[in-house]
Amino acid sequence: MARNVVDVLQERGFIEQMTDTGLRQAASSQALKCYVGFDPTARSLHLGHIIPVMGLAHFQRNGHVPIALVGGGTGMIGDPSGKTVERQLLSKDDVEANARRLKEQLSRFFSFEGEHAALLLNNAEWLMPLTLVDFLRDIGKHFSVNAMIAKESVRWRLEERGQGISFTEFSYMLLQAYDFYHLYERHGCSVQAGGKDQWGNITAGIDLIRRMNGGSAHGLTFPLLTTASGVKIGKTEGASGSEMVWLDPEMTSSYRLYQYWINSDDRDVAKFLRLFTFLEIAEIAELEESLKRDPGKREAQRRLALEFTRLAHGEGASRAAQEASEVLFGSEVQALSEEVFAALAGEVPATKFPKESLKGGVPLVDLLLQTNLSKSKRAARDLIGQGGAYVNNRTWKDLEGKVGLDQALSGRGILLRAGKKNYHLLILE
Repeated sequence: MARNVVDVLQERGFIEQMTDTGLRQAASSQALKCYVGFDPTARSLHLGHIIPVMGLAHFQRNGHVPIALVGGGTGMIGDPSGKTVERQLLSKDDVEANARRLKEQLSRFFSFEGEHAALLLNNAEWLMPLTLVDFLRDIGKHFSVNAMIAKESVRWRLEERGQGISFTEFSYMLLQAYDFYHLYERHGCSVQAGGKDQWGNITAGIDLIRRMNGGSAHGLTFPLLTTASGVKIGKTEGASGSEMVWLDPEMTSSYRLYQYWINSDDRDVAKFLRLFTFLEIAEIAELEESLKRDPGKREAQRRLALEFTRLAHGEGASRAAQEASEVLFGSEVQALSEEVFAALAGEVPATKFPKESLKGGVPLVDLLLQTNLSKSKRAARDLIGQGGAYVNNRTWKDLEGKVGLDQALSGRGILLRAGKKNYHLLILE
């Protein structure tokens, strides 16, 4: 029997704020519909979106219906919440293309089929046909400008940034409130969830439903998380500065997604396991104890990385990322599957190399020089002599030794390494 979803969310650390409207009692007595709005301005979700996504998934897993609302209409305007400048507007075709990608990514976390099937809706359907005079007459009259100006995100834009806010963005609260009213009337949706910066918009929708319908609706917000070091969830430091971690494997590879989680701070990992996986609380507690007993094993981080990469990219991609990670941390390599080989080829420098050349063997000294792992033959010989040269993560100490087809991993390639972290993959053709 499904548990009360509010209890599940609280136990796992999802709830920042919740309206005093009896949501727990309602969740115990009926199947609810809960919606979260998603901005369609990017072609992919990023990790900053995943807490609301996991929240919707828990609603479905506990007997309720999730609604993912694509802001095709509001996305053409822009929510000022959390923004410092007005965003660029999207074309209708861009919104529709991004919505298709959004559904594909969301379907890895919850189902759009079967019992409690999720819905994907686009608010352009009901917002675009609205006429201004009718909207102002029927909806606008229920809103106080004083209350809207008091909204934190609006006040911040007005007072602290100095650049002001356009009327277009200022009207966003009315449109999001109307979304909730429309979903309540047409789909029986009585719960809206979102990030903590959405609290004002959510409560505005609840008030509009009460004023126009006399109905009761509920709202809750999720925390906006930072890591223990103060960095926003989903941001990582790359060669070009701070980079976003995307769900689209073409934008962030499975290996890099896996690495993001494997590098979690010990102080964060138990919290992340509760928020970003569906592991049972008891199992998370065991992983937390394992971390305390032997932090060096990083068992909790490895499980977090595997579970989330499996959720986002699938079983095959997660296993390939795990194996590639082990290879690049020095595990001896005997064979490489096609998926692991592809993962390595995407993460380390690689050179195409004719198989024919290896039939008689090629001195490792020459290969180290050709792949720029050594600057000269003398440096290459010194590296080998000091035990710092590796072939397939096995130390190579033979100064005159030749690398041949015997070293080819699954006939696909040979992994060279200089020192602890400098890799080069020979791709055999």
